[in-house]
Amino acid sequence: MRRKVLGILLIAAMLLSFGGCSSNKNVSAPANNQGSTTGKTEDSGTKDTSTDKKDFKVGISMPTKSLERWNRDGSYLKQQFEALGYKAELTYSDNDSDQQVNDIQNLIADGVNLLVVAAIDGESLSTVLQEAKDQKIPVISYDRLIMNTDAISYYVSFDNYTVGKLQGQYIIDTLDLANAGDKKYNMEITAGDPADNNAKFFYNGALDVLKPFIDKGTIVIPSGQKEFEKVATASWDTATALDRMQNILASYYANGTQLDIALCSNDSTALGVAQAIESDYAGKNWPLITGQDGDVANLKNLLDGKQAMTVYKAVANEAVVTVALAQEILSGNTPNDSLLSKINAKCTYDTSSYNNGSGTIPSYLLVPDVVTKDNYKEKLVDTGYYKVGDDGYLAAAQ
Repeated sequence: MRRKVLGILLIAAMLLSFGGCSSNKNVSAPANNQGSTTGKTEDSGTKDTSTDKKDFKVGISMPTKSLERWNRDGSYLKQQFEALGYKAELTYSDNDSDQQVNDIQNLIADGVNLLVVAAIDGESLSTVLQEAKDQKIPVISYDRLIMNTDAISYYVSFDNYTVGKLQGQYIIDTLDLANAGDKKYNMEITAGDPADNNAKFFYNGALDVLKPFIDKGTIVIPSGQKEFEKVATASWDTATALDRMQNILASYYANGTQLDIALCSNDSTALGVAQAIESDYAGKNWPLITGQDGDVANLKNLLDGKQAMTVYKAVANEAVVTVALAQEILSGNTPNDSLLSKINAKCTYDTSSYNNGSGTIPSYLLVPDVVTKDNYKEKLVDTGYYKVGDDGYLAAAQ
C-alpha cells in the first residue's frame, strides 16, 4: 500500500513540474543573420503554430510627422501589418532622439514581438535596442541604418548610394557635361542630416559621379562649400536649407552670377533652396534643382519647372518588403535571398555593403526611380502612387 501511495505522489509531482513550463511569445531573430530563431520545438525542429497572428504585436518607431514621407511610411506599415492580422503600434518621436528612446522603451514594455525602427540618430539607440535584444525582440532597421549595435537583425532600405548616383547622372545628362568643352557650370550643394547614416550615401553617390567634372573645372562651386560637414542640413529642415542658400546667394551671386545647379539630396531641402532662389536670386536663368522622395510640394515645383527631378522611392514597396521580412521572422524562419521571390518589387539582397560598426547587416535594398516632368504620369500616376487633383497637381493616392 505504501509503495502504491508513493508511486501516485511521484506521478503527481512530475505532472506539476511539466505543467509549470511557459513559453515566451517574443520571436528572436539573431543579429547579423547568425544562429537560430525561436518558434521551433526543440525535439522535432518543426514550427510552433500555436500562436496566432493576432497574438503578435509589431512596434513601429518613426522619426517625425513633420516630413511628409515619414507619415506615408508609418501609415503604410501599420495598415499592412493590420491587414495581415497582426497588432501594430505606431509612434512618432518629433525628431527628438531622447523621445525615440522613450518610445522604443514603451513599445518593449507593451510586449511587442518585433520592432521596426527608422532612427532619428543612428548612433543613439544602442542601449535601448540592447534591451530589445535581451528580451529576444528582433529589430528591423528601417530606411536608415542604426549604428554600433549588434541588436539589428536586418536592414530594409533603398540603394542609397544609387540615389545619389542618379542625381549626379541626371545633371551630367541634362547639361551634356561630357560635351561641355570650355563651358563652366556653377553648382552649390545641399546635403542631408549628419545624424542620418543615409545622408552620406546620397552625398557620396552624387559626388563620385560628378567628381571628374569638378576636377576638370567644368563644374565650379563658387562658395567653396563642398565637404559634407559644410553642406549638411540638420534634420533635413526646409527652413535651415533656405537660410543657408540665402546666405550663399547674398555672398556669391548677388551681382547676377548664374547658379546652374543646386544639388539637393532630398525634397525638403530642395524646397528650401527653391524658396531662397525665388526670393533672393539675381541671376537670369533658373538653376537645375535635384531632389528625392516625391513630396507633394516638390511635385508641384516639378510641374511648374522649379525643380528638375526627384528620385522617387516607393515607400509602399519598402513597407511591403518590411512586412514580408517580418512575417518570415515571426514564423520562426531565417530570412535570406529566397525572400525576394515572394516580393513583388525590384529588390536585391545584400550581405556585404552595410556595416553598422558592429558587423555587416543583411540588407534588402529596393531600386529607386528618377521622376521628371516628362515621365511623372508613367512613374507616379499610372502606378497608383499619386492621383491628379482638380487643380492639375499631384496628391498622394492614399
